[in-house]
Amino acid sequence: MKIQINTDANIQGNEALAEQVSSTVENALRHVKGHITRVEVHLGDENAGKSGQNDQRCMVEARLEGRQPVAASALAPTLAQAVQAASDKLARLLETQLGRLASAQRSAPPRADG
Repeated sequence: MKIQINTDANIQGNEALAEQVSSTVENALRHVKGHITRVEVHLGDENAGKSGQNDQRCMVEARLEGRQPVAASALAPTLAQAVQAASDKLARLLETQLGRLASAQRSAPPRADG
């Protein structure tokens, strides 16, 4: 699973931030990582550097094999909290979608060969 991290002009991206974000995302998506080809993380500061509650934004988008991308976002007081919240939301969304897909495949009538 490849993780790409993007920041807006108000967030200073560095190796420590990239490692922290990657670790959080990988941990949250560990149960569904076999279905994911790529994850894009977008980080931003809604108030452009001014202090404020819940002004750190994280949007996480997962690309699944043969399916449309799935995304979740969150606002929080810190980037770490925003990344954790968005990653957890995405994990729940993916588990639900993959569960529905598996259920539909189990209930589908057998194909006739011929």
